[in-house]
Amino acid sequence: MTINVSSLQELPQAAAQLIAFAGNEKVFIFQGDMGAGKTTFIKAICEALGVQEAVTSPTFAIVNEYKIVGNKIFHFDFYRLKTPTEALDMGAEEYFYSGNYCFIEWPEKIPDMLPSHYISVNIKVSGDGGRQISVEKI
Repeated sequence: MTINVSSLQELPQAAAQLIAFAGNEKVFIFQGDMGAGKTTFIKAICEALGVQEAVTSPTFAIVNEYKIVGNKIFHFDFYRLKTPTEALDMGAEEYFYSGNYCFIEWPEKIPDMLPSHYISVNIKVSGDGGRQISVEKI
C-alpha cells in the first residue's frame, strides 16, 4: 500500500489508513532518511490510537511508553545504539513480543532482533516536499 501525504493536515487520515491496514499486527518498523518524518507520523498514529499525552522522540531515552485504553504503546528510537547488544540489554525483545504496540525507528540497527511478522513503513520525501509512505506486511 502507498499513501501520499502532501501536508501535515493529511497525517491523521494517513494514520487511520495505516492502522486499518495493519489489522491485529502490533509491531511497526519505520524507515526513512533523517528528517523524513518518522517521528511526526508516529505522533499522528499515537493520536489516532487515543494517546492523550504528548508524544515525543525517544532519541535519548531509547524508548517512550504511552498509555491507551486496554493497551500500551512503546516507541523506540535506536539511532544512537552503538551495538544491537544495547537493545538486548534493555529487553527490547520482551517489548516486541508483549502484545502491545511497538513503533520502531532505525530498525536497521537491530536487524536480527525484529519479530518474524511486522508492518514495514518506509517514508520518502517527494520533490514537492510531501511524503510517500510505503507500507507492507512482513
